[in-house]
Amino acid sequence: MKDVVSPIDVRSYTNMASQAPDMTRVVGLDGTVEEDVNLSASDVENMYRLQVLARTFDQKAVSLHRQGRIGTYAPLQGQEAAQVGAAYALSPDDYCFPTYRDHAIYLTRGHAMRDILLHLSGAGNYVDREDAEGLRTFPPTIPIATQLPHAVGVGMASNYKDDDCAVLASFGDGATSEGDFHEAMNFAGVFETPTVFFCQNNQWAISVPRERQTASATIAQKAQAYGFEGVRVDGNDVFAVYRAVTDALERADGGEPILIEAVTYRQGAHTTTDDPTKYRDETEVEAWAKKDPLDRTREYLESEHDWTEEDEEELRKEAKEHVAEAVKAAEAHEGYDTDAIFDHVYAGEHPRHERQRAAVPENPQVER
Repeated sequence: MKDVVSPIDVRSYTNMASQAPDMTRVVGLDGTVEEDVNLSASDVENMYRLQVLARTFDQKAVSLHRQGRIGTYAPLQGQEAAQVGAAYALSPDDYCFPTYRDHAIYLTRGHAMRDILLHLSGAGNYVDREDAEGLRTFPPTIPIATQLPHAVGVGMASNYKDDDCAVLASFGDGATSEGDFHEAMNFAGVFETPTVFFCQNNQWAISVPRERQTASATIAQKAQAYGFEGVRVDGNDVFAVYRAVTDALERADGGEPILIEAVTYRQGAHTTTDDPTKYRDETEVEAWAKKDPLDRTREYLESEHDWTEEDEEELRKEAKEHVAEAVKAAEAHEGYDTDAIFDHVYAGEHPRHERQRAAVPENPQVER
């Protein structure tokens, strides 16, 4: 184990109305980097590469929005370890339901960065809808928590089909206040679905802080009400997340749903239309920046795998080139079709579609 900056002070919850540290299992919240994860040196380096790639993409996407080249964007900076660690634990047969902020999950699952940018530009939706049988990673949902009942339903269906797989559903701490969250948890517990509920607790649901989101001492302990286990994990430790999710997927496949609370922090804005300085103090951001997931993974590589400054420079260069090529490929796309808006709303043609199609202008322009 290698000592690092302490990720979170669990005692910060002592003023909460409901305290239950004995109700949850804790992974990696002791200020150390998890090492016992059965990862090869190449896996460790690849997990860092994915985090750096996600960070580089994230910074470029914010810039692209500022230039009016993509639509509203949800930054992920600070949550790279949580997303990469969780997605890296998935097998190709496992199902995944990400959120609109989970760009690193899509990258880790093998989706092309060009396709992510096309989605942000209004064309495409991350996934190949023509291969319905091979669909394992689903499109992001904008309404909060609506993907959670879907994830449980897919888990129920996989049980009926005797599929050897599990389902990971990702969401934020704000989603735990939605009815969909509780309904999904209840169904998962009652029907013992192979579902891993993966909550990225980034401390803020837009402008609502975590302590105003729930009176529970932890989000993980909410699982107890539905008959299964909750786990708290250091979301800034990519190896701790990988370990927790790997274990959870194995148990879920055996009929034990589980809730994981990955404690992390959104370093940037909720979206590019948000101003976080209106509701949170800069000292808070600075404190969490000292626990940055990329810094922690790099420190581990330097200590345990002889990672050098030259290695770092080469990786950063490759990441920038990768992002630049993806932007170029996305902006070369000419297949925008407003008629495609209607293609996947219903299984078949809806009676009102004819009228709605006729109302779409031939060459829609944004008025400035």
